[in-house]
Amino acid sequence: MLHRLLRNVFTFGLATAAFGAPEVNDVAPLGAYTAAERRHWAFQPRKDVPPPAFTDAAAKAWIRTPIDAFILAGLRKAELTPAPEADRATLIRRLTYDLHGLPPTPEEIGAFLTDKAPRAYERLVDRLLESPRYGEQWARHWLDVVRFAESDGYEYDTHRPDAYRFRDYVIASLNEDKPYDVFLKEQLAGDEIDPKNDGLLVASGFNRLGPLRKNAGNQEVASSRTEVLTEMANIVGAAMLGMTMGCARCHDHKFDPIRQSDYYRLQGFFAQTQANDVIVATAEEQAKYKAAMEPLEAEMRKLRFSMRRASEEEKGKILTRLEEIDGQVPPPLTAMYAVKNDPKEMTQIHMLQRGDYRNKGPRVGMRAPGVLLPDGTAEMPLDTAKPRLRLAEWITEPSNPLTARVMVNRIWGYHFGRAMVSTPNDFGKMGTRPANPELLDWLANEFVKSGWKMKPLHRTILLSSAYRQASQSPNEKAYAVKDSENKLLWRANRRRLEAEEIRDTMLAVSGRLNAKAGGPSVMAPIDAELVKDLKRPQYWSPTRDRSEHDRRTIYMIYKRNLILPFMQVFDSPDTLLSCARREQSTHAPQALELLNGTVSNDLAASFAKRLTGAPRERVDSAWKLATGRLPNERERALSMQYLDDPDPAAWTEFALSLFNSNAFLYVN
Repeated sequence: MLHRLLRNVFTFGLATAAFGAPEVNDVAPLGAYTAAERRHWAFQPRKDVPPPAFTDAAAKAWIRTPIDAFILAGLRKAELTPAPEADRATLIRRLTYDLHGLPPTPEEIGAFLTDKAPRAYERLVDRLLESPRYGEQWARHWLDVVRFAESDGYEYDTHRPDAYRFRDYVIASLNEDKPYDVFLKEQLAGDEIDPKNDGLLVASGFNRLGPLRKNAGNQEVASSRTEVLTEMANIVGAAMLGMTMGCARCHDHKFDPIRQSDYYRLQGFFAQTQANDVIVATAEEQAKYKAAMEPLEAEMRKLRFSMRRASEEEKGKILTRLEEIDGQVPPPLTAMYAVKNDPKEMTQIHMLQRGDYRNKGPRVGMRAPGVLLPDGTAEMPLDTAKPRLRLAEWITEPSNPLTARVMVNRIWGYHFGRAMVSTPNDFGKMGTRPANPELLDWLANEFVKSGWKMKPLHRTILLSSAYRQASQSPNEKAYAVKDSENKLLWRANRRRLEAEEIRDTMLAVSGRLNAKAGGPSVMAPIDAELVKDLKRPQYWSPTRDRSEHDRRTIYMIYKRNLILPFMQVFDSPDTLLSCARREQSTHAPQALELLNGTVSNDLAASFAKRLTGAPRERVDSAWKLATGRLPNERERALSMQYLDDPDPAAWTEFALSLFNSNAFLYVN
């Protein structure tokens, strides 16, 4: 890869002090915050609010968990009543998609429908939470938030062949129900906790997930380093604190009490942080790689040196040769994508006027955002030992008003289709206020009390009557006038499957889903025209084992400059920025992709071949596999009428029509 050749140019370790404007040695003042600035609800300590009490029989019958008491209080205040409970077939489908991102099998549905035990639903929740499929589904949510991808982005979009290890770390952590505070500490500072622990080194790769700009010429190293620090600071604010810290890069935040000095003090925690590719290849592999790389690197150095005095015409020729060299680079050695601290290469952190690395302002040390600290809290020097661990310990301090609220809000949003704070990455003044602040604080407090465990939180939510409601209310029209966005949860929210869920479901119902877990990501064959548009098309090499192409979508490669067409049309995020929530758009290209796309047509053919028996049996089986239920009389009649055509292709077209149906694409 080209970045191997340009290591001396792109290395994190080059300090910004060597470039740009002269050093400015003034030290930024700490500053103070007014009572009004500290008054914002998200900065206040969590309230210890007991669940509302009810004495009437109807309320007592409906309330299954304390969540229901909070929800019912809000509904009654607005003179609304909850929707009836959804039927069992709807509940098992909803639960299985929420926790696994896959449909329940007809056998699983049948077993649940006939299980008359009082704890049947509770046992179903527990079974789904204990399955390894849970980690695969919920890892996708976290990977969205931390903008995980396996390439650098920008022009070169260099492949990161070992980034998959971080994905596998997240899946494993969620499956073992690792406490959330530990989960965050390992990602921010795994290398500082134990630099000899491979798993923690992989976790520390969190700090390198952002896009990285590279080019073949003499890049401004100070600019590159500034962008890297910016990525590190921004994602901590968005993912962990629900704060738009990045808005204070160029000036004091326009809306929230975040000073520009706060922003650069947050960057200070990463001043010592350097990239660390921990090679795990054998000695023989390393020797072979070195022998191949040495002559290429030597020529690269000569070309970079000559670039300094070259004319514009000569520079063009040099860049062309650099491109040619790039095509000769062997695949990189197997490594762990991690970070380390290097005090000798520590970056001096300055406030930057307008965020420009060439316009340095006063120096700063490292400190958490001041509005969340007592006035006068001193900053720590940049050479403090284990700086990122210090930051992680502050973030996961139980009294931190943001961390638990932010994560509880995310989990709630994924289950109900709408978070209580509908701007999950922004708890500031420009974000929305929580629809039920007392419930948010109660859940956050319970989350911390349970040892930051996520599975008990899931369980409390999923066992509630609020979660079990039908997606339609007998009072639909009247209630929609009072609460059009269903903020008070008078019914369940119907949702469309996400891109990964649609593809995985087609694989499952076609009988082709490869359940293999973990390991290097899969490259699937795609339209040659799309590959040609890549800067380095030679690096898109489809995985040879075709069975790998049928693995779950989370194991497909996530490349920043090439989102798979099927994924893109169904609102898959671009991975350049943190994705707080997936969009749920509906437009014609989605129908066109499902009707004409290679993925859907290929899997529809396999689905049709899976159906056996008499025509009616095949129709019923198809509906049960695709939608979790039998067709109604009208649906069965239309299906049989269409299949009266003796053409064998009719069954494939029938299967394709089911992939396009609302019953397949939506969860009630």
